[in-house]
Amino acid sequence: MQTWSEIVVDVQQNWWLYASMPFVAAIIGYGTKIVAINMMFKPIEFLGIKPYLGWQGIVPRKAAIMAGIACDTMTTKLLRPEDIFNKLDPDRIAKEIEKPLLAAIEDITREVAAHYSPGLWEIAPESVKNKIIHRIQDEAPSIVSNIMNDIKSNLGTVFDLKDMVVTSLLRDKQLLNRIFLEAGSGEFRFIRNSGAFFGFGIGIVQAVTWALTHSPWVMPIFGLFTGWFTDWLALKMVFNPKNPTKYLGGLIQWQGLFLKRRHEVSTEYGRLIAKEVVTPHNIIDSILRGPLSDRLFSMVQKHVQLVVDEQSGIAKPFVVFAVGSGRYQEMKLLVAQEIIQRLPETLKNIEQYAEDAMDLERTLASKMTELSLEEFENLLHPAFQQDEWILITVGATLGFLVGELQVFVMEHLAHHAPTAAAVIHSVS
Repeated sequence: MQTWSEIVVDVQQNWWLYASMPFVAAIIGYGTKIVAINMMFKPIEFLGIKPYLGWQGIVPRKAAIMAGIACDTMTTKLLRPEDIFNKLDPDRIAKEIEKPLLAAIEDITREVAAHYSPGLWEIAPESVKNKIIHRIQDEAPSIVSNIMNDIKSNLGTVFDLKDMVVTSLLRDKQLLNRIFLEAGSGEFRFIRNSGAFFGFGIGIVQAVTWALTHSPWVMPIFGLFTGWFTDWLALKMVFNPKNPTKYLGGLIQWQGLFLKRRHEVSTEYGRLIAKEVVTPHNIIDSILRGPLSDRLFSMVQKHVQLVVDEQSGIAKPFVVFAVGSGRYQEMKLLVAQEIIQRLPETLKNIEQYAEDAMDLERTLASKMTELSLEEFENLLHPAFQQDEWILITVGATLGFLVGELQVFVMEHLAHHAPTAAAVIHSVS
């Protein structure tokens, strides 16, 4: 322990060393936060030698868990399939896809008829061909309306919202990252900046401790503490306390930043989910290709085959005679299959209408204000909770190494700068 006079002389001779300590500690605090945040999200795929020698971002590595947690909150608290489909008007949808659907029906009818009875179809009068085509086309809007009403009445059998959300997030891990990063942008900015402020304060204590002891352990231990403590404290301050709380006799009031920014987060989260996850395109794709798609196809086939029978009219005996009743049944099935095959392309025409009608961005933002504080916290907190100890440990380790580097630099300067020699001499 140095005397007061020795401390004064030491500080005067090595003022640059003492002045640098808070700034170095601030750099440690800031730098370890950047490393920790990057480790949460990068790299997207495992980099290194599996299974242990390497790293993959925590969020993409645990994408299934993250997607499941996000989905549970979304599908149980924020959205129900009924909220999506009840806003869609079947007649309006039929109108939106009328032109491409009519063109598809004409092509399909001609292809199928030519396939099953090429000679007879070719010599049939054009008026008969057009009559068959037009009668089916006339019923096309009602087919669409009936199918839409059928879907709305049997929504649970043709559309799985949870499967659609999880599938979308697992398919695109970059999107999963963006949801956490953009919804929590204010929190991640706070974590980075707080590392510098907290580190600077710790650096001042480090300088005082060094002046008193000149122990070579001061640098690495304070570096370790800075990396660990600033990580730990920043993560705590993001989510705690849940309600505004006063400290230091009311001089400071603090509420977990994520909860304090509830309105901003709700708006951003609603925008991201509506624009990137629960989109008309993804909904249509899920219905047509999801786990319940077979039931939808059966529904479409039922309506299409019924209309083929009803609208064949006077031409039906001619068609049955030409191709045989068994082949006629096959033909009806093929018509339905061809229409189903063209549905994805045809239904693109309703995406803008569906987006406007569902208005999911506003719906989600509004529903999020109804969540309890605990439920709201679960939108982002899982990204931090998963392997949180690894991030804090890395921060502490990096801080320790930087502290060791400080000692190395000081020893190096001791051989080149007389002013530093006195400092290092007292250490040894």
